[in-house]
Amino acid sequence: MAPFLSRVGRSMRGILLPTAAVIGFSCLLTYFFVLYQPTVGPGIAQRLGWQAWDTVATVDYFDKEPSTPIVTGDPEDAQPIPGNDDETDWWEITSNQPWDTTDDVESYPLDVWAPLLPHDTGLSEIAITRCMMPPSLVGDLCAPATTIEQDAIKGNWVRVDRDLNKQAGLWTLNIYYRRTRRLDIPLITDLRLLPASEIPEPLTDPWVKVEHSIRDGIMRAEPLYLWYLPGKTMNEMNAEEKTNLITEVDVLFGEDRPWYGFEKLEPPVTPEKEGQLESVYVTYRRGVQAVPHAHPLHFSRDGKFKILQVADLHFSVSRGVCRETDLDPCVSSDNLTNTLLGHVLDEEKPDFVVFSGDQLNGQGTSWDPKSVLAKFAVAATDRKIPWAAIFGNHDEENGDVKQEQLRMMKALPYSMVQRGPKDIHGVGNYVLDVKSADASMTSLLTLYFLDSGSYSSGYLDWLGFFFPTEYDWIHEDQINWFLQESSKIKPIERPFTPDTGKDFGSIWTRQADQITPTTRKLAKPNAMMFFHIPLQESYGTADRDVRTGQLLDIGIHDLEESGAAKKSDGMFDKGLKKALESGHVMGGGIPEVKVVANGHCHITEDCKRVKDVWLCFGGGGSYSGYGRVGFDRRFRIYEVSDYGETIRTYKRTEKDEVLNSYILAGPGAPLFNPRS
Repeated sequence: MAPFLSRVGRSMRGILLPTAAVIGFSCLLTYFFVLYQPTVGPGIAQRLGWQAWDTVATVDYFDKEPSTPIVTGDPEDAQPIPGNDDETDWWEITSNQPWDTTDDVESYPLDVWAPLLPHDTGLSEIAITRCMMPPSLVGDLCAPATTIEQDAIKGNWVRVDRDLNKQAGLWTLNIYYRRTRRLDIPLITDLRLLPASEIPEPLTDPWVKVEHSIRDGIMRAEPLYLWYLPGKTMNEMNAEEKTNLITEVDVLFGEDRPWYGFEKLEPPVTPEKEGQLESVYVTYRRGVQAVPHAHPLHFSRDGKFKILQVADLHFSVSRGVCRETDLDPCVSSDNLTNTLLGHVLDEEKPDFVVFSGDQLNGQGTSWDPKSVLAKFAVAATDRKIPWAAIFGNHDEENGDVKQEQLRMMKALPYSMVQRGPKDIHGVGNYVLDVKSADASMTSLLTLYFLDSGSYSSGYLDWLGFFFPTEYDWIHEDQINWFLQESSKIKPIERPFTPDTGKDFGSIWTRQADQITPTTRKLAKPNAMMFFHIPLQESYGTADRDVRTGQLLDIGIHDLEESGAAKKSDGMFDKGLKKALESGHVMGGGIPEVKVVANGHCHITEDCKRVKDVWLCFGGGGSYSGYGRVGFDRRFRIYEVSDYGETIRTYKRTEKDEVLNSYILAGPGAPLFNPRS
C-alpha cells in the first residue's frame, strides 16, 4: 500500500506543480496588465495642470456649451445680429442658450480628448500606437513613451478615443497627440497621409513622419503613413496663422460628411468595401468653427408658425440600404432620404423641424453613433432651420448611450435639444415655447418633448443574444414632471392680439383671414407633445364629429400591427386629460395639449381624436426604414396660425402630393366633447 500511495503522490505533484505555476503566472500578468494602474498622486484629484501656468478648473465642461474663442467661418452664421434699434427684432438680440457662455477657454483641460469643446490650443506632436487589448480594459497602458520633461514642454499624451481598427485588424490602433499652451513650442499646421514610398513636398519643410503605419494590423493592406508639419510657435504667429492651426483630431466611419467644423484627411485609412467594410477617415479641425445657434422660437408677424415632423430616419454608418420601395434604382438610401427631406424643406419652408425618434437604425448598422449623428440633421442645418429631437427605441441599440448622443446633438448647428431632468425616466424630457413676434414676447404655443423609452423586457436565447419582446412606456415620474411643467404655464388672454400700441404700427393690421376676437378667454396657450412610441389610446375608438357624425380618424391605418407598449402608467388619463388649458369652472375641461405626435409605425399615418386629444402618426419618411411598396414616403406638417389658436395638419409625400389637410384646433375644427 505504501509504494502505491507514494506513486500517487508523485503523480499528483507532477500535475499540480505545473498547473499552479501556470495559474500563478496568469494571475501575475492579469495584475500587471489589467488590474494594476499606477497611482499618480493627489494631483489628479486636484486636476493640477502639468504646465507651470495651467490650473484646470473642476467644471463639467462637457455638459454645457462654452464661449467661442478664435472663430473661422461665416460670423453671421455664428452669432445673433446685435442692435437695439426699432427695426431690429427681439429674437436677433436675445440669447436662447441655456448654458453659461462665460467660460475661460484657457482653463479647458489639455489632457482630455474632448472634440466638442472649442479648443483654440494647438497640437505639438502626434503618434500612433497599437495595443493587443482595448483601452477600455487597460487604459493608456500602450501610450507612447514620454518623460516628465517632455510632458512639461509639449504636453501630456492624449488618446483619440476612436479605434482605427474597429472593424478589422489584429489589434487596436489609436492616434495620440500632445496639446500645449506654451508660446515657444512649434505647433502643427498641416497633416498628410502618404504611402511608404512617398514624402511630403516641399522637401524644405520640416515634416515629421509618425512611426507606425495608420493601417497597422490590417492584413494585405498597403502601409500608409501619417505626416505632420510643425510650424511656427504661438509667439511667432499672427492672427490669421493661428486660425490655421490644427486644434483637434477625430475619426469618421463611413463615406458621409464629417462632424461640423472638421475636414476629411484623404485618402481613407480603410477604403470602403461594399457590404463588408465601411471606410475610415482621419478628420481634423483648423482653428475653431463657431457652431451657429438658433434664435428663440417665435411666430411670424402675421401669427404663423410651421413645424415639420421627420419620423424614423433609420440612418446607418453606411450610406444605407433601401427598403420596400418602388423607387428604382434605389441605392444609398440615407443620402436619398436627405435629398428628399431637403426638397420637402424647400417646398414647405418650416420654422422648426422635429425629429421624432429612431434617427439611428440600430440593429447592428449604427455601431458608431457619432458618425451617424453627423449627417442625420444636415438637411435642416444646411438651411439654418432650428430643430429638436427625441429618442426612439432603436437609437440606443448600438454604441453610445442616450446621454452621450444627446450631448453630441446639443453641439450641432441650430440644435434646440435639451437634456432635461436627470431624476426621472428617459433622456431628453424638455419643454420649448414659441413666443409672439411683438415686443411683449408672449408665449403662444408650448411644445413638450418626452422620451418614451426603448424596450422594457426581453429574453436570452441559447446563444446569449437579447431579443426585446415589449416596448417601454412613459412612466409615472414623467407624467408627474409633465403636470408640473404644465402648471408653470401662465394663462394668456386668447385669442392673442399683438401689442400694436408700441413700436410696430401698421404692420400689425389684422389680415382678412385671421380670426376676429369676438369671444375672449383667459387660458393657457395651445400645446403639442412629441414622443416616439404611441399610447394604447392611439388604437382606441375615435371621437365623432358632432356636426357630421363622422369618426374623427383621418389618414391611413391598420396596415400593420399595434406599435404601442403593452404596459402603461396612464399618461393619457393621468397626464393629458388632467392638464387643462383653464382651471376655471367654465373652462369646459378642454385639454391643454391638443395634439400628440408620434413616430415608430412607418406605414401608419392617421390622425385620430380620442377624448378631445388628437393622436397623430408621422408616417415613415425614410427609404432606410421599413415601408410598403405603393406606400409613398411622407412627412407630416403642422401649420399653426392665428397666433397659436389654429392648428392645421397635412402630409407631403415623395411625389409632392399634399394629403389629408385638416384643422385639428381652432375655428373650423370639430367641437370639443361636452364636459361630463
